[in-house]
Amino acid sequence: MSGQVEYGSNNGKYLQIQGTKIYYEEYGSGTPLLLLHGGFGNIADYSSIIPELAKKHRIIAADAPGLGKSEYPKQKLSYQLLANYQSELIDQLKLDSLYVLGWSDGAVTGLLLAKKRPDKVKKLIVSGANYKANAAKDTNMLMNWSDPNWIEKNWPKWVENYKKNAPSKDWKRYLTETRQMWFEEQYFPTSHLEAIKIPTLIIYGDNDMYTLEHGLEIKNAIKNSQFCVLPNCSHDVFMEKPDLITQLIVDFLK
Repeated sequence: MSGQVEYGSNNGKYLQIQGTKIYYEEYGSGTPLLLLHGGFGNIADYSSIIPELAKKHRIIAADAPGLGKSEYPKQKLSYQLLANYQSELIDQLKLDSLYVLGWSDGAVTGLLLAKKRPDKVKKLIVSGANYKANAAKDTNMLMNWSDPNWIEKNWPKWVENYKKNAPSKDWKRYLTETRQMWFEEQYFPTSHLEAIKIPTLIIYGDNDMYTLEHGLEIKNAIKNSQFCVLPNCSHDVFMEKPDLITQLIVDFLK
């Protein structure tokens, strides 16, 4: 479509974080809202909601280390590493305070970031979050998604795009380290969740890949939180119900 913004493929900027070039894009003005995308993804994951959110907020969307246009870190991937990168991004951009929205792996990162930076993060929204491997309804699916042979056969376009766009090109390393992250029995102690005191919105699709019971476990650990289940939605709520979830976000951040 003529004039359509290609989020994730614009002339964004780079920050040097822990020796790694991290790519990010900015849109709009207002209170900063940091967007953390999911595994295998990039800034474009949020294409359906950035336009409306940018009418009210300064949107900061960064490609996670090893994905999109961001370089692969020298260290092995971990959720704590991802949170550390975002924490340094906050400091380098000199943000006095901000809101954070995370989806899937970005939601895990968001939970850790909120715990790590209560001085900066004032509200948190997480969609499809988990912090235990057994929260997944189908662990075989996660095994497939982190299997190079399965990926080459079923997601050849993703492999092609990674080789084309990612600075490292080493997509198999990404799969290996992502599998190790996903299958940690528990990503962090429950006390990390209990330490989060800011207003938090927890969103799940009613047919999410993670159990609603696990979502309620997160909600019960974060005392100042709300739990919202979207009807007729899977894990991919931003693609399936962009208008509804955008309105939820806008209302929560008022």
